Amino acid sequence: MKKILVTGGLGYIGSNTAVALHKAGFEVIIIDDLSNASEDVLGKIARITGTEPRYHLIDLKDAEKVDRFFASEKVDGIIHFAAYKAVGESVQKPLKYYRNNLLALINVLDAMERYEIDHFIFSSSCTVYGQSDEMPIKESTPLKKPESPYGNTKKIGEDIIEDFIKATGKSAVSLRYFNPVGSDPQGLLGDLQHIPNNLLPYMVQTAIGIRETLGIFGDDYETRDGTAIRDYIDINDLALAHVMAMQRLLDKKNIQPVEYFNIGSGTGSTVLEVVKAFEKANNIKIPYEIKPRRAGDIMEAYADCSLAQKELGWNPETGLETSMKTAWEFQKQLGVVKSKSS
Repeated sequence: MKKILVTGGLGYIGSNTAVALHKAGFEVIIIDDLSNASEDVLGKIARITGTEPRYHLIDLKDAEKVDRFFASEKVDGIIHFAAYKAVGESVQKPLKYYRNNLLALINVLDAMERYEIDHFIFSSSCTVYGQSDEMPIKESTPLKKPESPYGNTKKIGEDIIEDFIKATGKSAVSLRYFNPVGSDPQGLLGDLQHIPNNLLPYMVQTAIGIRETLGIFGDDYETRDGTAIRDYIDINDLALAHVMAMQRLLDKKNIQPVEYFNIGSGTGSTVLEVVKAFEKANNIKIPYEIKPRRAGDIMEAYADCSLAQKELGWNPETGLETSMKTAWEFQKQLGVVKSKSS
């Protein structure tokens, strides 16, 4: 059984990927510093899979602790999620994002070379494209300067990985995904944000009454209803893409030492369309108010995923309304929901 290290494995995408890896027959080891996650997630993974993955509490900015981990654990591949991810916060606190996201990456790559680990998957983002001049966005689309420090850490991260792979002869895949939504079918592993930075967590907290209204940032974009367009990809489809990418590397089927794949639904939805999809799926009305545009946001981004479909054999299979249902189920199961309702 191949052992896969999942950094940031107690977070939203990491935990769902840990489940997908387990279902595919891998042994999962998790590192997380709990800066945006909880150890309770381990029990939720165990409820879904029947097995609780081994877990290490490590701040990846601490090079000595990273080295001690790799000295004691032999792994066959690494999927690197550990990073801060709030676009708005990154604009306000850029050094926090550069320090955490890049230093953690460098320490993991350094250990990867030292302990002879050959396969690496990077959790990248469509933000590396900036505000693209063409839609849908392809992997060959020219990269523009990202609109936020968060996006820039992903772009710089890709550059660091490419230089590292050239120097070491190892292999890597960078998955540039769009906007993850939804939860696992049981509603256990959703996007937990106490102070929401993304649309869906904000929307479900509004639906449950934790927040009075949903803030929609900008209705004056040049789009069909004035609100920004994004590509929303279900978390289960996204998690499976990581499994397929890792298997590709382990089977040595990669064509280039570093490969890049867009992971999205291939469809652009406006913010108001997502609100309507949530309302329809769950028979709930969402009160919202229009606010000024948010610094760091772009007008439009949606993916051409044909390369991932061709090379990975991956296809997005979950519709937006299904994602809205599982996201709502996750919110209803949170303890904060019960206390709010009582």
